Amino acid sequence: MRIAISTGGGDAPGLNAVIRGVVLCAHHRGWRCYGIQRGYEGLLTFDGVVPLGPAEVRGITHLGGTILGTTNRGNPFRYVTRSADGDEREGDRSDDLVGAFHASGFDALVSIGGDGSLQISHELWKRGLPVVCVPKTIDNDVSGTQRTFGFDTAVSTATEAIDKLHSTAESHDRVMVVEVMGRYAGWIAISSGLSGSADV
Repeated sequence: MRIAISTGGGDAPGLNAVIRGVVLCAHHRGWRCYGIQRGYEGLLTFDGVVPLGPAEVRGITHLGGTILGTTNRGNPFRYVTRSADGDEREGDRSDDLVGAFHASGFDALVSIGGDGSLQISHELWKRGLPVVCVPKTIDNDVSGTQRTFGFDTAVSTATEAIDKLHSTAESHDRVMVVEVMGRYAGWIAISSGLSGSADV
């Protein structure tokens, strides 16, 4: 079996650990893994497919980001191309992606990403691609999951900042307002605020 692995969207702690876990699990079953670089873009351009085995994933769990690279602009259903004169055009390249997937001899796709990547994966699944999705987002806003990886680290980092601001606020007799990430969901704000004894 040949498995393609793709990471899409923004950064979240744990991406490389998931890649490593998939590769090692597949290796124990005698399957081969290939990384798709820059999200789905690497498959569309045919220059971003790299073999992944135990040697390639050794020592990557502590690294930030993703060894495969990622992009927020790699949606094959709304793919943006730039002409020689600099004009941008948006088009549907999903058929190209499905064709490249089959031409590469892949049997399955492991898509690691947030809500945007998961929506794309669902559309690809509807076109016949066998897809396994791993929900990844610090926002913790993926339906059907209690917790996405990356969320705990985001809360821990925000809580640490709030803890440090307590003494600063008290010494200057000030109120501090802390803004955290989370897009449309307030899970990081409420969790770190409660953990850091902030007034939420």
